[in-house]
Amino acid sequence: MNIIVGQSGGPSVAINASLAGVIQAGLSNPKVDKIYGMLHGIDGVLNDNLVLLNDSADRLDELARTPAMALGSCRVKLPAVETDDAIYHQIRETLEKYDIGCFYYIGGNDSMDTVDKLSSYFAKHHVPIQVIGIPKTIDNDLCNTDHTPGYGSAAKYLNDTMEEIICDSCIYPVKNIVIVEIMGRDSGWLTLAAGMPHFRGKRMPQIIILPEHVFDEEAFITRCKELLEIDSTVIVACSEGIRDKNGEYAGQATKSGAVDTFGHAYLSGVGKYLEGLVSREIGCKVRSIELNIMQRCSSHLASTCDLKEAFEVGMEAVTRSISENLTSVMFGYERVSDQPYEMKVIYHAVSDCANYAKMVPQEWCDTDNKEVQKEILTYIEPLIAGDVPVLRKADGSPDYVVFYRN
Repeated sequence: MNIIVGQSGGPSVAINASLAGVIQAGLSNPKVDKIYGMLHGIDGVLNDNLVLLNDSADRLDELARTPAMALGSCRVKLPAVETDDAIYHQIRETLEKYDIGCFYYIGGNDSMDTVDKLSSYFAKHHVPIQVIGIPKTIDNDLCNTDHTPGYGSAAKYLNDTMEEIICDSCIYPVKNIVIVEIMGRDSGWLTLAAGMPHFRGKRMPQIIILPEHVFDEEAFITRCKELLEIDSTVIVACSEGIRDKNGEYAGQATKSGAVDTFGHAYLSGVGKYLEGLVSREIGCKVRSIELNIMQRCSSHLASTCDLKEAFEVGMEAVTRSISENLTSVMFGYERVSDQPYEMKVIYHAVSDCANYAKMVPQEWCDTDNKEVQKEILTYIEPLIAGDVPVLRKADGSPDYVVFYRN
């Protein structure tokens, strides 16, 4: 049989490592003939825009170290199966045209929604094509997996960047506040990573604000004033999706109001909003830093653990789905041990993973608690371990692999 693989959603450092794992497992499996890649996710299937990946075997190492999606991505929301099956019929026709036996989709929560819906359609119409989800998201908010590929490298970037911001911000004995805005619409896993210098014993960042905890402007300003009595510099690590007691995003008036195809609001600007708030209420020197897309694809700070595990989950998804005749599942990780760190690949029904968000445990929101800090470090530190050298061309530029054309 032939297999097909696609990538969807937001980019990460590790998603191509999972793709490399899928390709390697396909090439090694005697039951697999051709390995197709869908260009720009499910759009590639809908537009019959596929690429043959069998001849990429000699570039899998470079592929695994390439950031973002080598096949390109999309943000396509499939309609409910029971309301409109025309698009599913189109997908089915293309997959049958290429004699596809297994469909692999690498992505986050919205991508698992696609896997779930496509699985349901195939089951309803007795289509013998297996549909498998492979996790990816820097947000680390997929359920039924200890963590997600991409989170470790993003966490490493945030840890290192926060250390650099601390060094940069503390050299002058001038009262100042630095606000660092970090991705995270619903969950604060990335912001926890930015707090690691504090958890290891440094004073900074003194304030860590997660979406799981109600944001109170008055309490925030009071805390900033208290800290300025102790330190010249106050550093704030803040998730982009923090909300007030009414459930509205902080600085709601500064948001565009636009949403993506899955109905998620486009968020940015909370750092700038808090900068204005501090300027008005305190009047000290203040600056905000929005890390934005840098935290997603900084391959020069990739984690060895992250890329290794991402490759392994791609390999296992192909090998086990074929040998065990699996469908409608998402693969992921189960932590076997903290010390020494040990992980194994598992799978769950994709219906138990799609459209759910894994939040930071409420007890972990108490980021000044020493025992909580130890637990957070125990969880994150293994995931950021190891440095990955950037492969470079003779002219010094990174040697990346992509299969699509702009």
